[in-house]
Amino acid sequence: MKKTFISLLLCTILLSSCDFISSETEMAHPQKQLGLVVKQDIPDNYIPREISVVSVGDSLTEGVGDSTERGGYIPYLREKLEADKGIKGADFQNYGVKGNRTTDLIRRLEDPEVRAAIEQADITVITIGGNDMMKVVRENISHLKLDVFAYEKERYEERLQEILNTVKSYNKDTAIVLVGLYNPFVKWFSNIDELNMIVSEWNLISQSTVTQYENAYFVEIMDIFENPEEDILFTDYFHPNDRGYELIGERVYKELSDGALAENSGGSYISQKEETQNR
Repeated sequence: MKKTFISLLLCTILLSSCDFISSETEMAHPQKQLGLVVKQDIPDNYIPREISVVSVGDSLTEGVGDSTERGGYIPYLREKLEADKGIKGADFQNYGVKGNRTTDLIRRLEDPEVRAAIEQADITVITIGGNDMMKVVRENISHLKLDVFAYEKERYEERLQEILNTVKSYNKDTAIVLVGLYNPFVKWFSNIDELNMIVSEWNLISQSTVTQYENAYFVEIMDIFENPEEDILFTDYFHPNDRGYELIGERVYKELSDGALAENSGGSYISQKEETQNR
């Protein structure tokens, strides 16, 4: 089994074509109250408002594999948000960079442009962690062991906390949405349990970390890529294709919508930030 596992991970390196493991030098969950509530018992005289969404992270945010080059999941999430009665329009700013790991994202959050965008954001969507996992594979390919992943997982947790702390320090009212990891090889190597186990454990760490923050949500997408009946991977067999991004966008919207509705049965229709400013 150990040899089989190592063979699988070697295939991972080849199939990813260095797109997902390369490092760019540049710059379930508890239901919490979302500062943006738009769906339940909206009064007839309510005026829909504009919202701001900032996306930061890796190739899933940049949209690698999106044939339309519109930003991966972003156009699908925008469509869902703007279909809501309480939203007039959704302005998106995309700061995704393929190959980014948590260390890269920490540095990019220091960029004045990124900080300014987050300071005004109603929602901040983050995709990160996949490249951290693949870095372990690249650096330990000749003596790969599960305990190596366990060690790096702890470092990933520390850096993820730093990322979330930074975002909240910029804007305590922004709703944070952290998109989980997935196993793109489950369709071809369904008999190999180790990789699924690693991805699941990293997702659990991400989920546990998100629960420590107000107005923060973890979006599980691993199950989306376990459907053998639907082709949702790009031609590199690693990143999502258009349909994959559509499903991710729908999942992000559903998580936001369900979270807001579950905690806000009374229906408050202005953001916490606007409410504070109006007092």
